[in-house]
Amino acid sequence: MNVTNINQRILLIDDDQELAELLTEFLASEGFSLHCCFDGVSGLAKAFDHSIDLILLDVMMPGLNGFEVLKALGDKHKTPILMLTAKGDEADRVLGLELGADDYLAKPYNHRELLARIKAILRRIEIAKTSNNNSIIDNVNSVELNHGTRAVHCHQQEVTLTGTEYQILHYLMQRHGQIVSKEILSEQVLGRRLTAFDRSIDMHVSNIRRKLLPHSPSDKLTTIRSAGYLFLSGDNLS
Repeated sequence: MNVTNINQRILLIDDDQELAELLTEFLASEGFSLHCCFDGVSGLAKAFDHSIDLILLDVMMPGLNGFEVLKALGDKHKTPILMLTAKGDEADRVLGLELGADDYLAKPYNHRELLARIKAILRRIEIAKTSNNNSIIDNVNSVELNHGTRAVHCHQQEVTLTGTEYQILHYLMQRHGQIVSKEILSEQVLGRRLTAFDRSIDMHVSNIRRKLLPHSPSDKLTTIRSAGYLFLSGDNLS
């Protein structure tokens, strides 16, 4: 058992009780505690429990489906969310990311792959907690990140980002004026190699841009076709 995972609690919101039993046993062997809700209504209520470290959220459920749960949680909900989507359903994946999910995994999935995704998300959060402190503030092109509080401001207006969006923006701001490829972002932020048809990075960057633009006279984050993304320094602006 990996003792570093002891006391880390995962919430599974999924109506598949057989799957829940298998996951409970498997994740327990890896040191995680899994709490299961079998419908969207009870899952939504449990999602606001601050002791939960990560949420596994299925799309198709009775009561409230996964998208309705995401909408109800809203932008200010800070617990990372891994969506469980139907295999090959690109529309579900895109919508989940647009609504604030941190990542997605298509069903049916290998338990080891799920474990890798869980660990990657929790590792990003742990690194952010241990490496940042209240005195560190990044300010590039009127976008400010306070790493102690994880607050984001654009031209002094508060912007709410998910944990993954925050990490991507931080990575790009650290390299402002430089093109960063999707492959590098996927490896360094999501913790996995980019695969064909994986639009996670595209959607996260699109969400960041959408949230910054209402507070900014110009776009600060641009797409460089076939190359990657560029966070503009102030002196790059025309």
